[in-house]
Amino acid sequence: MRNKILIGASELFLTLGFKSVTMDDIANNLGISKKTIYLHFDNKTKLVEATTMHLFGCISEGINQICALEKNPIEEIYSIKQFIMEHLKDEKSSPQYQLQKYYPKICNTLKGKQFEVMQTCVIDNLNRGIEQELYRKTIDVHFVSRIYFSIMLAIKDKDLFPEKQFSMHMLMSNYLEYHLRGICTPKGLETLNKFITSNQS
Repeated sequence: MRNKILIGASELFLTLGFKSVTMDDIANNLGISKKTIYLHFDNKTKLVEATTMHLFGCISEGINQICALEKNPIEEIYSIKQFIMEHLKDEKSSPQYQLQKYYPKICNTLKGKQFEVMQTCVIDNLNRGIEQELYRKTIDVHFVSRIYFSIMLAIKDKDLFPEKQFSMHMLMSNYLEYHLRGICTPKGLETLNKFITSNQS
């Protein structure tokens, strides 16, 4: 039952947002009593925390599986983006932004865990890209990986990038291209251009 509640709550939180969804909404959606939810979670904050960590675990596992395929590093970055967007419902409810605003402690814990996973993944991607001569060998891998992480967080800030003006899909696609054009060799740019062209057609 605990897992069923986590999955159901995740769906609602991602679709409607952490703030607007109530315990009644979750109970009604799952066809259970609110009392049943409280048997597993003391309050909404505990449920938000558990749901957030559950989602993080699912996404981390998916990212690890994509990385294990050892695709072309440029293609890998776009595959991870696609996977995350599908898993987070295109971030329609701005989950990261809402967490930061209404559940800052949970957000900080999540940010630390995201940093660890992304550093491992991005550093490996950068090193393989350099080995395959797709990325410039002069880049500072640890600097680029941290810039990558910090901007991924920044583009989710709805004060900086209002939803009416910038969709999450547009922000992610534009940022990934911006990131890659900054680190690619001529060979890498050729691969990137081909990839973008083939995915637009």
